[in-house]
Amino acid sequence: MRRLPPLTAIEAFVQVARLGSVKAAAEALALSSPALSRRIQSLERYVGHPLFERRHQAVHLNPDGERLLAEIGPSLDSLSRAMERAAGDGELMRLRLAVLPLFASQRLMPHLGELRAIHPELHIDIDTGAHGLARLDEGLDAAIAITTEVDPNLYSRRIDSNRVIAIGARRLLDEGIREPADLARATIFLHRDLPDTFDYWKEAIGLPHLQPMAEDHFDSGQLILDAAAEGLGVAFMLESHLKESHDERLVQLFAQAVESPYSYWFACRRSSLARRPVRIFHDWLFNDILGEATASATQRSAA
Repeated sequence: MRRLPPLTAIEAFVQVARLGSVKAAAEALALSSPALSRRIQSLERYVGHPLFERRHQAVHLNPDGERLLAEIGPSLDSLSRAMERAAGDGELMRLRLAVLPLFASQRLMPHLGELRAIHPELHIDIDTGAHGLARLDEGLDAAIAITTEVDPNLYSRRIDSNRVIAIGARRLLDEGIREPADLARATIFLHRDLPDTFDYWKEAIGLPHLQPMAEDHFDSGQLILDAAAEGLGVAFMLESHLKESHDERLVQLFAQAVESPYSYWFACRRSSLARRPVRIFHDWLFNDILGEATASATQRSAA
């Protein structure tokens, strides 16, 4: 059997792939940038081809690198956890996480018990205040935010892509709200963090001059859904918000669904990703929770 490359080279590859920066990965591993680059080069010599596309100060995985990361990343994480358990590392860890309330209640809280079972030493302080990304220098370790883009100086990873839809009470269909033009007789609800959803939606469906009877603005996604469920108006939110609400009173009112300019993102300072609480949560979120959701969606599509 062919000998494996040094574990240090594999670790360097995974860090650079995840951080997108040789400098940031070198800082995380307490190496100089040239030393880390040599480890990457040794791994590329071992596999016989490049793993990254190098663009100015940034590096990006090429297709071969993407495949390799998908195969060895989880194994390296498992090895790291095994060594932590073998070392008996039971030290209490704390993560200070900014997260939007609706995402927390719909997609995070139902799974946190699973994370606690795997890492009982990890405790999470939840901050649901506004402007989480802007407060990463104010005591927060990481943030889950909904936005159109993230500061390139931060480490960021898109959690999902989504579509904008009109969400309303099922009984609105019986009251004649069946087509976009019927919004002239309805109030629409917009979220503080999704201010342009209606404008984007009406432009995309070819009705740029469509005007609702009124617009009401909320800073709570759950309250928007509650108000819509009571028949008080039509919420322009994301498809996932309706799906994860599990509220049988709510339906997608119109067939038109358009790609959203807004997405959920995980973000933190690049240096923070090397801290164990941040890394543990990040990997659990993308590998265990979102990875399972993606696999389930793929299986449903195949069926």
